[in-house]
Amino acid sequence: MSEPTPEVYEAGKGMDAHNQVMREIRSRKDKQYDPHEPTRVWVDEDNTPDGVRESLTIILNTGGCRWARAGGCTMCGYVAESVEGGSVSHEALMDQIDTCLAHEADNADEPAPLIKIYTSGSFLDEREVGARTRAAIADTFGDRERIVLESLPDFVSREKLRDFTSHGLETDVAIGLETATDRVRRDCVNKYFAFADFEAACADATAVDGAGVKAYLLMKPPFLTESEALEDMVTSIERCLAVEGCHTVSMNPCNVQRYTMVDELFFRDGYRPPWLWSVAAVLERTVDGDGLVVSDPVGHGTDRGAHNCGECDDLVQKAIKDFNLRQDPTVFEQVSCDCASTWETVLAHETAYNQPLVR
Repeated sequence: MSEPTPEVYEAGKGMDAHNQVMREIRSRKDKQYDPHEPTRVWVDEDNTPDGVRESLTIILNTGGCRWARAGGCTMCGYVAESVEGGSVSHEALMDQIDTCLAHEADNADEPAPLIKIYTSGSFLDEREVGARTRAAIADTFGDRERIVLESLPDFVSREKLRDFTSHGLETDVAIGLETATDRVRRDCVNKYFAFADFEAACADATAVDGAGVKAYLLMKPPFLTESEALEDMVTSIERCLAVEGCHTVSMNPCNVQRYTMVDELFFRDGYRPPWLWSVAAVLERTVDGDGLVVSDPVGHGTDRGAHNCGECDDLVQKAIKDFNLRQDPTVFEQVSCDCASTWETVLAHETAYNQPLVR
């Protein structure tokens, strides 16, 4: 990957020191990707405001998140999987959609009612996905029930959302807010916008009949202790669900991705992903909020993903997935392990200057 530089849009946003470090780290990437092939696609099931639905999740391979190319978030390495050059043609993106539809036909009994489209950037950023392509994708999935579209709040507009709601699609904007705490988002995540911008995007979405917001939060960004991260998540979930139009919160435990600042810290013993016990604790404490709270710990049970001791990781992960579908906190009463006492010690005694207390 050629060394990225901020363009006019990104200039002066975020923390200059973080951006400078991140640009150097990202420039080490040397793998190339086919613009006609999606990054990933899979069939699964998800909880929605209308109940559990079969889902088709699509990660389009675009030219990459423009904020990541300026430096970007400390934990996000997805831009390293993007196509070199900053843009992908309409024809190539539609080839990716065709590949995803073929995958669905081979792996599902019938078309999924829920479509989730991510770009590891902003689907609604027309530098990543142009207006023509956006309209064509809306036409392609216009007969489904619901669609989720990933975007930073900057690019959310009523006109863009109506491309999808005009087909009768329930349309959710998945916004990577990471935290409701502006200081943590700026200093730990290096994300430039404020909680007020998230609220404004929610207002734009709710102004469109059939549109809403799904907030994505980051459990334990770098530089926070385990207890700080846990409490920040509880507060952030409560604040998000109090915003009109935000009906779902997806809490994503931080995992260690290549070409990121978190990766650099990890190899210097300066970062440990969150405990799965912490993920369970947040879900238990926020279940009574006015909306859905779900979590999908990527890489669970590995050193680079949310993990406990190794013995109980799969059981706790299974309980989390069960919770996602049933929203029943009693699922966590079915799992126990001696390492819970170690986790409790970490919560009580880990401090910013000696973390991680336990790897």
